[in-house]
This record gives sequence, C-alpha cells and structure tokens, in this order.
Amino acid sequence: MASWLKAALDYVPAWIEHQMALTEQPGCAIAITHKGKVVLERAFGIASERTGEKLTPRHRFRIASHSKTFTAAAIMLLREDGRLSLDDPAGLYVEGLHPDVAAATLEQLLSHSSGLIRDGGDAGQWQNERPFLDEADLRRDLAAAPVIAASTRFKYSNHAFGLLGLVIEAVTGETYGDFVTRAILKPHRLTEITPDMPLPAGTPFVTGHGRKLPLGRRPIVPGDNPTHALAAATGFVASAGHLARFFASLDPAAASSPLTPSSRRDMTRRQWSLPHMADATDYGLGVSRSKVGDWSWFGHGGAFQSGLSTTMVIEGRDLAVCVLTNAIDGPAAEWAAGIVHILQTFEQRGAATARTRDWSGRWWSLWHTADLVPVADGVLVADPALLRPLDHAAEIAVTGRDKGFVRLAGGYDIHGEGAALRRDGKGAVAEVVLGGSRLLREAAMKRFLKRRFPD
Repeated sequence: MASWLKAALDYVPAWIEHQMALTEQPGCAIAITHKGKVVLERAFGIASERTGEKLTPRHRFRIASHSKTFTAAAIMLLREDGRLSLDDPAGLYVEGLHPDVAAATLEQLLSHSSGLIRDGGDAGQWQNERPFLDEADLRRDLAAAPVIAASTRFKYSNHAFGLLGLVIEAVTGETYGDFVTRAILKPHRLTEITPDMPLPAGTPFVTGHGRKLPLGRRPIVPGDNPTHALAAATGFVASAGHLARFFASLDPAAASSPLTPSSRRDMTRRQWSLPHMADATDYGLGVSRSKVGDWSWFGHGGAFQSGLSTTMVIEGRDLAVCVLTNAIDGPAAEWAAGIVHILQTFEQRGAATARTRDWSGRWWSLWHTADLVPVADGVLVADPALLRPLDHAAEIAVTGRDKGFVRLAGGYDIHGEGAALRRDGKGAVAEVVLGGSRLLREAAMKRFLKRRFPD
C-alpha cells in the first residue's frame, strides 16, 4: 500500500468522529477497499438509541436503492448466459402489463428511461403507512400507462426495477432473492448481504432513526419491514465492508468480478444525464456516475426510512468508499465525497516525513477546532467541521523540530506568522501556537473552559 494511502486511511476515522459529534448522528459505518480488499472498516456511534447498543462493522443496514445495482448485475449475468437481451421488451417475459409498459425494453428499465411511475399512486410504504407492494399490488400498478413517454428523459422509478425483478423470476424460474443469492452473493462470499428482510436469527442489525424535527427527538424507525415485490429496487441489507467489496468488483478493471469486463463497461457507461440537478450526475445501468474534484466515480446511493447510504468506486484508482448511516438525515453522500476529497489530497501531497510527523493531532481553542495534518512538504491546518476539511487549509512550513511559520493562509487569517509546538516535561506535544493563539488538547480545553467560564 502506498504511504499516501495509509496516511489518508489514518485521518479518515478522525474526521468522521468529529462529523458524528457535530451532526449528532446515531451511527455510521464506513469501509474503503483497495484492489478489491477492505483496507479500512470502522463503525461509529450506536446501533440503536433505544438500547444504546454499540455499532460494529458487522452490523447490517438497509441499503435501499443500492439494490438496483444488484438487479442490474443479475440482468447482465442472464444476458451473458444468452437467456435475455437488453433490447427485449418487458412484455416478452411478464404478462398483464399495460401495452406501453410491456413495450419498455430492459435497457430502458435499467437506465430509468422507461417513463414508469416512481412509487405508484399510493406511496405510503415510504411513510410506514402501509406495507411495501406485493406482486399483486405491483402488477396492478403496471397495468396502468407510463407517466411519460419512454426515452424522453431520465425519470427514476422503483416500479421499473420491481418489474425487472419479475423478469428475472420469469427467466430463471426462481424467486428474485434466491437467484441473486445463488448467482452473485454466495459465489463471491458476500455473506453479509441479504436481498430483503427478515434476516437470519442472531444477525446484528441496526435500528433506524428519523429526524429530530419536528418532535425534538429522533423517532425510532425500525427499518426491518420486508419490501416484497420491490426487493429488486430497494430491499437489500448489508454491512459496509461487503457492500464496498461488491461495488469494487464492478469496476471494469477489477481482477475478480461476477461479470465480464464488457458487462461492467456497459453497466458503468453513461446512459442519461440527470435533469434539474445542481451537480452534474449521470446514470448508467443500475449505477450513478459523477465526480469529486477531478476523480470520476460510479456507484449508488440508498434512502430507506431508517437511514441513508452511499457507495463510490473511484475509476482508475482501484478504490471504493462506502458510508452507511442509521438515520434518515444521515449525510452519507456528503461524507463519502469528503472521504474521496481526503484521499485526493493525500495522493497529491504525500504522507508525513520525519520532519513533519510531530505536527499532528486535533487541537482546540475557544473559536474553533483544528486538525494538524502532516504531509510530505509541510503541515495542513484542516477544519474537521467542514465536509471538505482540507479545502483551502492553511499550510505550515516546518523550519525546525518545533518551529515553523504559516506559509499560506487566507486573507483574513495569519499568513506569514509564526507556528510552534510546546512540549510537556515528558517531551510530548502539549500545545500548538499559531500566530500567537494557543491551541490545546481536548481535555485541556475542557479544563480551561470550566475555569474561565464557570457555571
């Protein structure tokens, strides 16, 4: 493993810990793979506010629309076996559809360009007002006309992937869950991924949580409800590590995968750009595409009533990042992008050297929290409260064992001023001085605040 990558992996958990504290999230699990292997796997917080159970990397989360990528992979496997074609209309396999729904091709369904309704005329399943649709419910909705004409724009549809689940069952003669388990999960040792609830007895599973507003507390949203005929769209349950491994295997350059490189290229190639979006995002076949900085990624997000999740595979770098949360306002996408930003910065700046490595750790003042992040040619002064903590960071040039100066900072900051480390009697760094301001360790800062501002 490159030294810059190891340094980045050391910093990521420290940043997530601070983000967790700031946002008061119940729990979060992260995983990063390199060359298909998990190189970082951590859990933060609790699995349930009701019980206080500590979250572990082995806990399973609802991963919601990540399920669509598994469905797309299953369709591609069947295409590789010559059992279907992406140009096939859905009506070739499933009866009782509206004629325009029957005419929708598998490729249109996979790329969200079929024009189908998103969640049906009654989407109460997403408010926990009703169970998720069974096959009869889904077929009833699919007997109605699409909302818009096919191939006119990207229009997200859980019903489209529910229909793909019916296609898989018709082609294979197996239930959707049985086929995906037999053809994808078991052969690739993805033992911590399940197509739907319920889980086997004894499996560690997180409890979901709603937003603090409007109640002023997070309501418990269990997230253990089966999704029935919509499992192909939103049913899956997984740990962060196994989910990251699966997505990493879809990289066209991956050494091991359920799919051929050709199928992976077809899945991850842009089909449609998403309209009416602030950030440039594209969609392939069951996967999203976008960029963080100048790094392109493909992957997917997931939103269940019980939590949000995001996975990004960085193209050309053999890296995948997965973030799972157990609250409906969990900033999974933002944290995944922040982790990619940290990886980018360390790739560009390199790991600490003997000259810079003592300039490290989290430091506190009345005004802010600062992370000293040593890199090859200096020290970055990061703000862990930011979603991109190393953006526009001030930089310290180290001129001696405990001396330096701020060689780069913003116009309102301390550009050109001094920097120093102060050590205790045992030689450990106890304080940092930046431009005349003293920064302390967290425990020392707590003592200072209690003395200076007593109740």
